[in-house]
Amino acid sequence: MPGLSDRKIEIVRHLVESAPDKVVGGLQNALAAASGDSVLAGVRRLVETEVADRRLRNAVLSPIAPLCVAGIDKDHISFPPRVLALIWHGLKASCPAEVVRAERALADYRPDESSAEPFDILVTAAADALREREPRDFGAAADLADASRAGGAELLLSCLALAPIIREATLRLPDWISRTTEERAAAARLAYKDAVVISDDAGPRFFEMLAAQLAEPWTILRIVSAVMDHPTEHYLAASEFSVFAERLMDEIDKNLGKVVSFDLSGGAQAGRDAGAVVELITLQIAEIENSVELGKEGGWGGRVQKQKKSLAGVVEGRLRECDKVIGAALPSHAVRVARAMKSLPRFTGPPEEIAVTRAVTLLTFIESVRSSANYGGFASSRTKTVEKIGETIDDYVEEALSLIREGEVADPEIARAFLTVAADCSTLLRDPRSGDVIRRRATAALGAIKPAADSAAA
Repeated sequence: MPGLSDRKIEIVRHLVESAPDKVVGGLQNALAAASGDSVLAGVRRLVETEVADRRLRNAVLSPIAPLCVAGIDKDHISFPPRVLALIWHGLKASCPAEVVRAERALADYRPDESSAEPFDILVTAAADALREREPRDFGAAADLADASRAGGAELLLSCLALAPIIREATLRLPDWISRTTEERAAAARLAYKDAVVISDDAGPRFFEMLAAQLAEPWTILRIVSAVMDHPTEHYLAASEFSVFAERLMDEIDKNLGKVVSFDLSGGAQAGRDAGAVVELITLQIAEIENSVELGKEGGWGGRVQKQKKSLAGVVEGRLRECDKVIGAALPSHAVRVARAMKSLPRFTGPPEEIAVTRAVTLLTFIESVRSSANYGGFASSRTKTVEKIGETIDDYVEEALSLIREGEVADPEIARAFLTVAADCSTLLRDPRSGDVIRRRATAALGAIKPAADSAAA
């Protein structure tokens, strides 16, 4: 079967070149199985070429590549993704020999061993062309940067000026982030000093560019702390780096809002996601407490203490919902036995799907916050809730089995459905074994009904 025509290949080429990196990577994986004789073989080769080209581009322009993202954030250094593509297109057209040299260097590149000179030469060439806004691709990149924010082109040039320092510092980031020793702190300070030699106002930009290289940009605060020798909150608040601590506290507030508003009708994944946010908040609070010497009252110290109390209060509020939520998933009604009132399972209809989903979501959340409970300040409340709900489920199961054995269940399948819900809840609250026990006991009790019914019919 013939492949795609040249015109169609050109259309595909244009689409691939304009697609984000993730999309291109996904295409490469999807087309990996296309054989040489396939209609898609030409597309596969085109995508593989694009992937290789982007790998080289991202290596050469690695100091600014993470800054070129969709959705301009005025509070952070960022540029439209198209800026990166235009700069690279311009370099390939104006510096072909240097690009080939960089490609050869990348093939055998070893961090800490290989020279980054071929990459830095291209970065310098890009800066010179952007400054002159010639050739055309560089002029378009500068105009696009200016259109995205006031002084965007100048900001881009100032970032490119720091590129060699950022490239070298990025290699050290894993060490600087994992554990701060005096030697590593000294290395971070040296890199910072090299940055401010280039420009007096380069300090915040240095940390911004490093933060963009991190999986969790807010962890840049520990490098700021290392450079400033674990500052007090008053010292950091009065410095040009206060923004990094303030951003982190703002992000904690935003994450607290997510926990408050998460919807119990979202299912197990929503519970896991909310639990992950709680864990993230505890890590973020620990980050600022470990990076900055906070005051006891007022200021940042007071704000962080309020955030810790808010986290505990929000989670405990969710824990208090548990009685009502479980009661809706496993409904019961009060019956007078002798002179006392007793709560018995109500099997008048099948389980309500919405109520069961809400129970699963909340129990998943409770399990997900287990590792965060101690630092988050809600360990005691969580433990009491787990014990209480566990007892509620146990009592429900015992009463349900008793009703089944005594033949007081009109529809055994409805009883089975509710016992399955109880088993699922017990699994989430405790472990899979507890749920399996409930299921086996339910099967045994329900299995004993049929022989009795058959004997009565005979």
